[in-house]
Amino acid sequence: MTDAHRENRRLWNEWSDAFQALWNADTDEGGSPPAPTPFDSDGHAATGAEYPPPIEEATVVELGCGGGQGTVGTALAGAGRAVGVDISEEQLRHARRLRDHYGVDAEFVQGDATGVPLADDAFDAAFSEAAFQLVADLDAAVREARRVLRPGGAFYMAVMHPFRELIDPDGGGPRRGYHASPRREIEVDESYDAELVAFDRTVSELHRALVDAGFAVERVVEPEPEDGETTSEGDAAAAAAPRALLPETLGFWARLDGR
Repeated sequence: MTDAHRENRRLWNEWSDAFQALWNADTDEGGSPPAPTPFDSDGHAATGAEYPPPIEEATVVELGCGGGQGTVGTALAGAGRAVGVDISEEQLRHARRLRDHYGVDAEFVQGDATGVPLADDAFDAAFSEAAFQLVADLDAAVREARRVLRPGGAFYMAVMHPFRELIDPDGGGPRRGYHASPRREIEVDESYDAELVAFDRTVSELHRALVDAGFAVERVVEPEPEDGETTSEGDAAAAAAPRALLPETLGFWARLDGR
C-alpha cells in the first residue's frame, strides 16, 4: 500500500460526512439526492451516437465509487448488475444508504483500484470518474479495468481536467508547469489528520495508459460545466476567472477489442 493510498483512504474516511453534505446541498428536503451516470444518453459523458453505449441488463462496475452516486445512477439506468468499488469504508456507508434510498439493486465492495477484488472478465462495461487522479499507479489501475472487462467491453475514464488543475483557484495564475511532477497534496481542512494526494497527469499520459493496457480510445470528452464560461469570447472571456474558461472534466471512452 503506497503512502498516497493510505493518506487518501484516511482522508476520505474523515471527510466523507462533510463531502456528502456538500454533494447533497442543493437537494430539497425530502427529495432524492443526485445520482448521475455516464451512461445517460443525454448526460455529461455523451458524445455522438455510439457513446455512451446501451447498458440495459449489462453488468457494470464503477472503480472508485465514493458515495455511490454513479453506481446507483447506473442501476437506475437499467444495468442488470451494478457494482461499486472504493477504498473508504465511510464512503461505502453513504453509498449503501443511497442505494437503499433509491431501492435499487447495487453492490458495494471495499477495494483498491489497483487490486480490484472482483473476477476476471466479469463486466460488460466499467467506469471511473474523479478517482484515478487519486491513484499513484495509474497503469495498474487501468490494467485492473481491463482485467475485469469482457472482450468488447467499454470503459469510461474521467479525471479532473489537467488544464484546469494547473490554475490556482485563488490567484488565477498557474501553480505548476504542465510537465512538472504530477503529485500534489491538498489540505482539505486543517482539522483532518490526512491530506488529499492527487496526481495531475498530462492528456498524453492518460491516453498512453489506456492504449498500453490494450484499450482502443474512441472518444475524448470535455463536458461544458453548467456554471462555467468555456464558450466565452472577447470582453466576457477577459472578465472571467481563468478556471471558468476551462472544462472541469476530461473523459475518455475506450473499448477493449480483444485479449
